[in-house]
Amino acid sequence: MIPPADLNSLDLPVLFRELCAGGLVRRLLEIARDEDLGVGAFSGDITSRSWSPGCDRTSARLVAREGGVVSGLAAMPMLLELFAPGTRVEASVHDGAAIRRGEVLASLDGPTVEVLALERTMLNLVGRLSGVATMARRFVDAIGPGVRARLFDTRKTTPGLRVLEKYAVRCGGGLCHRLGLYDAMLVKDNHVSLVPTDRLAERAAEAARRGRAERPLRFVEIEADRLEQVEAILSVEPGLIDVILLDNMGLESLREAVALRDRKHPGMLLEASGGIRVENVRAVAESGVDRISVGALTHSAVSLDVGLDAK
Repeated sequence: MIPPADLNSLDLPVLFRELCAGGLVRRLLEIARDEDLGVGAFSGDITSRSWSPGCDRTSARLVAREGGVVSGLAAMPMLLELFAPGTRVEASVHDGAAIRRGEVLASLDGPTVEVLALERTMLNLVGRLSGVATMARRFVDAIGPGVRARLFDTRKTTPGLRVLEKYAVRCGGGLCHRLGLYDAMLVKDNHVSLVPTDRLAERAAEAARRGRAERPLRFVEIEADRLEQVEAILSVEPGLIDVILLDNMGLESLREAVALRDRKHPGMLLEASGGIRVENVRAVAESGVDRISVGALTHSAVSLDVGLDAK
């Protein structure tokens, strides 16, 4: 697997290969195959086998029914291996590309029973991931130029689809936050709630030391929902805490947190999260924060409409 700190420095093809290296994507697609085609003696596409019992072949095109940003085409080789080993596919665009309504994304040619067995899972996957990529691109465009803030995803992902949805965020121009509970430390409100503010810096430093001693981490982050907590965390010795998560703070509080950081600990990164929409993300970015994390990139994305047209 990739070194923890390198996740957002990889280009999309390399990122996809690395995210697949742990086997999660293949396991997901195997489950998708089995839930659609069944397992055991009574498996396979009974409709297509009955309708086209011979060696019929089909040529078809994967077409965008609406404009957006495409994602998921990188999974086509694995989809073919599991659903349609005798089918060939040629992509017309690449993941991360802006696409127009009616644009051909890929061409397929293979046995009819294979193409039709592949169809629904392919459309579901490409549609879902392209919807996430399109949502991410909207936020990136809304942030615009001239600010330091970069867009990040969250763990508010569809169970089983996390690494693919995070890949889709990258296709849309966003960045990946932690993959899970294992690759970075994020001390959240439920961790902090019982710790008095005057002990917060001490507890944060102790936890960061323990975590860093156990394994390589992409970052160590701690959540704050009050400026007193921000000030306490800023007093931790440099090199232990990388990011402060400013949770559900208004614009004035975000600006005050940035001013505190600039005076006390200029190397600390500040991340805004909570209540952030396309309509207000530019204002949040203009507060001076470094990172903006948005759960809506994944939990509120609507699948892009894609279809398969036989020629």
